[in-house]
Amino acid sequence: MVRASCWLHAGAALGLAAHPPVWPWAIGTVLANHAALGIAGLLPRNRLLGPNLLRLPEEARRRGEVALTFDDGPDPEVTPRVLELLEAHGASASFFLIGRRAARHPALARELVRRGHSAENHTDRHLKAFAALPFGAMRREVAAGQRAIADASGEAPRFFRPPVGLRSPLLDPVLAGIGLAQVAWTRRGFDTVRREPAAIARRLGRGLAAGDILLLHDGNVARMRDDGRTPVVLEALPVLLRQIAASGLRAVSLPQAMPAATGPVAAGAGRGAGAALRARASCASR
Repeated sequence: MVRASCWLHAGAALGLAAHPPVWPWAIGTVLANHAALGIAGLLPRNRLLGPNLLRLPEEARRRGEVALTFDDGPDPEVTPRVLELLEAHGASASFFLIGRRAARHPALARELVRRGHSAENHTDRHLKAFAALPFGAMRREVAAGQRAIADASGEAPRFFRPPVGLRSPLLDPVLAGIGLAQVAWTRRGFDTVRREPAAIARRLGRGLAAGDILLLHDGNVARMRDDGRTPVVLEALPVLLRQIAASGLRAVSLPQAMPAATGPVAAGAGRGAGAALRARASCASR
């Protein structure tokens, strides 16, 4: 898609130079292309802009594993209680940490790693406009998050999730340069806005199957409607963990599901990123 966009821009420029009266068509074509790229970036689970892990690989599915992931932490109020719930149910998870929050709470970042969970990259500042950043600024944001999380947790992240799942065509080459693989989700609980634990657990547990990647939050989480104080994830998580166990499945972290640094997922990420880098270089040369 990126390479096709480059050729389209080049063709529009050549057509305009050869025959200026076609300028409305040239401009319209370029604008339509940008609209298509923008729509692709707004769909968190699409693979049009590069590799994007939506489900665990076949080996993990055969083992009956599902991946639990938590975004936007660490949070000194919520994260410790999430860790206690996971330990009580014998579950592991991946935490997509915000770099600056990890730097403020390094003991908490190290504790989640000590308990067998993984610390992953969710950018340094969780900017709402992350997907609109230029290439250099996007690379600095991801790299700063990588350094902060590695320093705080003692573990270098292998996986990346952009804020709100939004991305641009520039993200794939950024991740390739840092050595990260993008992860989306099979389904999410919307626990940053929903305030009913039963509805969150029901959404995540409906049709639960081996290989699912489930998205919850331990930061920026909504509070329960009943009292306005209790983080809703703390009530929804035990229900979900019981559902996972009742289905004969096991909740694991992403590195547990994919222990090798290479393999089909990583290799696919490298191939897609390399293509994006070549396409970007081709655009620049034009």
